[in-house]
Order: sequence, then structure tokens, then C-alpha cells
Amino acid sequence: MTTTQQQLQHLYWRAGFGPRPEDIAAGLSPRKALRQLLRDSEKVELLDGPTMRYTEPLAQFRLVAPAAGTPQSGMVTTPDQTAMTAGTELPALPSRSALPAQPKGRTQPPLLRRQDMNAQQRKLQNQSIRDAFYAMNTGWMERMATSPAQLREKLTFFWHGHFACRVRRPDAALHLNNTIRQLALGKFSDLLLAVSKEPAMLQFLNNQQNRKQRPNENFAREVMELFTMGRGNYTETDIKEAARAFTGWGYDAQGHFVFREKQHDDGSKTFLGRTGNFTGEQVLSIILEQPRTAEYITTKLYRFFVNDTPNPAHIQPLAQTFLKSGYDISALLEQMFSADWFYAPANVGTRIKSPVELLAGIKRTMGLQLADDKPLIVFQKALGQTLFEPPNVAGWPGGRNWIDSSSLLYRLQLPSVLLKNAEFNVALKQDENDIAPNLTRADRTFQQQVKTTVKLGPVQALLAKTPSEKQVAQLSAFVLQVPIRSENLALIQQAADKAPAEGRLRAMVTSLLSLPEYQLM
Repeated sequence: MTTTQQQLQHLYWRAGFGPRPEDIAAGLSPRKALRQLLRDSEKVELLDGPTMRYTEPLAQFRLVAPAAGTPQSGMVTTPDQTAMTAGTELPALPSRSALPAQPKGRTQPPLLRRQDMNAQQRKLQNQSIRDAFYAMNTGWMERMATSPAQLREKLTFFWHGHFACRVRRPDAALHLNNTIRQLALGKFSDLLLAVSKEPAMLQFLNNQQNRKQRPNENFAREVMELFTMGRGNYTETDIKEAARAFTGWGYDAQGHFVFREKQHDDGSKTFLGRTGNFTGEQVLSIILEQPRTAEYITTKLYRFFVNDTPNPAHIQPLAQTFLKSGYDISALLEQMFSADWFYAPANVGTRIKSPVELLAGIKRTMGLQLADDKPLIVFQKALGQTLFEPPNVAGWPGGRNWIDSSSLLYRLQLPSVLLKNAEFNVALKQDENDIAPNLTRADRTFQQQVKTTVKLGPVQALLAKTPSEKQVAQLSAFVLQVPIRSENLALIQQAADKAPAEGRLRAMVTSLLSLPEYQLM
């Protein structure tokens, strides 16, 4: 049986990036804490900052001429029902007119043709791109650790892996992230359509090359396989017909969605048993009518928030309600986090933290700040998960894939690096998708101390009424989501008793965070 504190911590770890000591001290019930999380996440705060705004360092080079087409600055259009044959009427997808102004992240058209640049100019451009991505990465990590809107940040992180996308343009990547951030807790139908019209996604999945009489099936295939229904719920013919519906979807040099009517195949198509002159929007509407889509999305959310092993008895009722609600994400999560089974021992302390969850969690729970945030990039790369750089369109595999012999060693070293200024030494792997993929081993090696500050005052306050000899046990109940083993408790207690008074708390915290059990949430 889990205690109220364990349940509360479980909610904060799963619905956010971990509890702060003051969250536990507040003594809210899990139900009240959930209501607070939902309220705090109603506001949308876009990810933005001067260093995140990519600007071309070589503006004197020629412009790339924008392709012809009709800009769709609102990013979402309503399906044109007139193109459909009788008997195939579909509801229009909700518009985004009620959303805030277009999210930031798009600053200027691509100015340079790389073939026109010499090696030094390419290096200069690469550095500018890398700086923007690093600022976006560390800025988002800070948001995860400090934002009151924990549930919105966690959902943005989930969708970041679900709609995995990796592009060279920082402004396009940031724009996609902010579109996801705006819609993360709304209707999945809105989110799916908006992401499908993002230039970053259209480029990543080659739909810019999808044209009448020369269809490119990549975008249509991934929309069904990874974003909505899952493999085995459509045919190769469905992929071909959907690809025809998405012909003409692209973007212009200013980074706006464009529908190129002359490149669109407006002929009759048969898709998932329906026939009509379907547009891309109508194909998405048909997909959303499928109960399998609600089940697939619910299962993926369940695996992320509850347990790596799906439980059909839990998922089926959730999926049915999700479909009936018009794909209301916030309502689905509230139902999930309110269920008794969410707090069952089988679901507490059973998920391996992803590298980002591990890092953001240490920052949040311990008030950790780095003098220079760049090492956070190194840690992410060493542990196998770098924000804005998924390995492929399927995203990060997660689960036990996070742990191998080298990554576990780095994970267990991190607390000493971050809390005791120990040296971190790693030679990062070559990454063929990196902006500068062919670095020497010396250039890929990071070996230095990481300067940090830690706010242990709130942790000290949490232990204020606990006798000295029981503080390790009390602290372990806050730091760990699984019970500490008696031999570890004894060892940490001995080390704490030997530590000088001013360093005792830091020694206890570092030891607990260095246990393998801390990798679980």
C-alpha cells in the first residue's frame, strides 16, 4: 500500500518533472494536487529568447526564390466539403482561431545555398545553427525544471517524442515546438492537423516533394503508422491514396504552410473504405473517426504516464471516453491520473527515467543551477536523449533501452558531478545527423568539472522536525520512489555521521541520488 506522500510524489514525477520539497510540505492530497497541476498548466507560455532566434551569419548571399503557392499563415484550414462525393460528409476539424497569435520560432527565409559557400562560411553557419539549438535545448530544460505549468511541459515533452522531427533549421524546429506547446492539452484533432501542416514536419517527411502524378508516400505512411493508428490498421493502398490527398502540401521560403493547388491530385480516392475527392484534411478526419486511433493514442499516453506494459482493462474505457470527448487530451489525463490503479504499487517507481527526465528532475527537486548550461547538452548526448534531436521519426524507444553499461555508469556519476563538482569525462559517439558530424575524438571529448549551485534550504526544512538518526530514511522517502534497501540505508547513515556538519545534507543527498533506485520513477 502506497502512502499519501508516495502517491503525491508519483503524481508529480509522472505529470511533471518531480516534486519540490515545498510541494510535499504543502500536504495536498493527490486529488487537490492534480487540480492545481491542471490550473497551473492552463496558461501557454511560448519558448522564446534572443539566443534562440536563429539569424543567418552571411546575409549577403542570394535569396532562395520562394516556390509558388498560396500561403496559409493561420497554419490550419478547414476541409472543403465540396470536393467530396455524396454520402461521405465529414465534420470539419476545429479551427485554431481561438488560439494565441502565431507562435514564435520563425524569423526569416533560408538565405544561403550551401553549394555557394566555402568551408569557412559553412563553419560559420554551422556554429550559428548549433548556438540556436543549444539555447533552445537548455532554455526548455530550464522551463521543465522551474515552470509552474508542469503538466503542459510534460505533455509538450511527450508530443515532442510522438511527433518526432529533426531538421537543420532551428527556427522551424522552435516553431513546431511552440505549436505543440499551444495545443498539448487541447484536442488531439487540432494538434494532429497543426503538426501535419508544420514546415519542419513536411520537410522531415518529404511532403514538399509530394506532387500529382509523382506522389511521395513517406508523410502519409508515418501519419498513420506513428502518429495515429499504428501499424496493421491500414493497407498499402490506403497509404497510396492518402499520399494523393496530401499532394500539394508544402511551405514557402518564409516558413508558411502552402497549398499548391496545381500540384494537388483532386481525383477520386478510396481510403479506409470511404470514397471521395479527398483533401489531406479530410483524410485526417477519416483517421480520427477510427476507434483504433483513440486506442493507439491512449495506449501511448498510458505507456508514458502509467506503465511500459499496457493494461487493456484500463486502456479500453479510457480510449472510448477519449473518442466520445472529441479527443480531449486534458480530460483523458485527468481521468487517468484520478484512477485508483494509477497509484497502485505496480505503477509506482517502475518506470526508468529518460535522460531528460533525470536531468530536469535533479534540477527541479534540488534547485540545481549550472554556472554554464552547455554541459547539459553533453549529459544528454552521453545518456542518449538530446532535445530537438530524436534518432528517427519513431522517436526515442524508451524503457529498458535507456540503460546500457556506459549510460548507467554516467547516470550514477551525475549526482557527484552536479552536487560535488566531480569531474565528468566522456568521449561522445560520432553522430551522423549532427550539424558537424565528423569531429575528432579530441573534439568530442568532455573532461572537466561542472560548476553548480544547489538550493538545499527547502530540503533542510523538510527534515527540520526529524531526529538526526532518522533523517536518511526520511530523505530517502522523498528522493526515491522505491523503498531503500536496509544495507544502503546503513551505509549512507554511516557516511552522513562522518561528514562535517556543514556538508552532511549534501553528502546524504548525493549518496541517495547515486543509488540505482533513483533511476526509477
